[in-house]
Amino acid sequence: MSTHSDRVAVVCPSCSPKLETVHEVLKPGSGQVTVRCTECDHVHKTTIEIESTVEKMVVVSQDGDSFKATVSAPPTEKSAVGEEFIVETDEAILTVRITSIELNGGQRVEEAEIKDIKTFWTRAVDNISVNVTMHPKDGRRDETKSLKLQVPGDYEFTVGRKEELDGEEFTVEGIMIRDDAEGYDREQFDFGGDTATAKDIKRLYVRDESSTAWSAW
Repeated sequence: MSTHSDRVAVVCPSCSPKLETVHEVLKPGSGQVTVRCTECDHVHKTTIEIESTVEKMVVVSQDGDSFKATVSAPPTEKSAVGEEFIVETDEAILTVRITSIELNGGQRVEEAEIKDIKTFWTRAVDNISVNVTMHPKDGRRDETKSLKLQVPGDYEFTVGRKEELDGEEFTVEGIMIRDDAEGYDREQFDFGGDTATAKDIKRLYVRDESSTAWSAW
């Protein structure tokens, strides 16, 4: 899914007459536009085919709250659960991940063409809350506490690595992966060195490394 951009890929008559290079759009228009080559700074006019787009509703979930926005995309473009795209609102510009696709008839599917989609159900992945289950440093599993960590979506957690975040000191012992995450061969990571990105994590299992004595939770 694409959003409005001030850069396009076209041929440059000065330095690349046969291969497309990245150009900055200096004067937008419908059809002919003025562009500048980012390779040699040559300014020239070119014709850009304007593809029709349709607007679709986006429901964004963020830290327990949700709000609505819209996104524009070509009607024949396909979209699938797990894909990420940019949503612009009056308050912020967010990166979101598709968690569910609702068709015009109300059916939920994993993949569909934009023209058939009624609503994208998504969650924000720029800055997120990671659910954590922490047990005492003495290894007792019957006394645990739950907490949330606020981290950037691209922050990486690694099994066996010690962390100091939000006033907590802990060692990561296990990672549970979200259903909408892609590129992982397992749902549960517990081997030393296993790494996952925060936006892909459903829950962290950690051992407390702080010097504070535990009380009843």
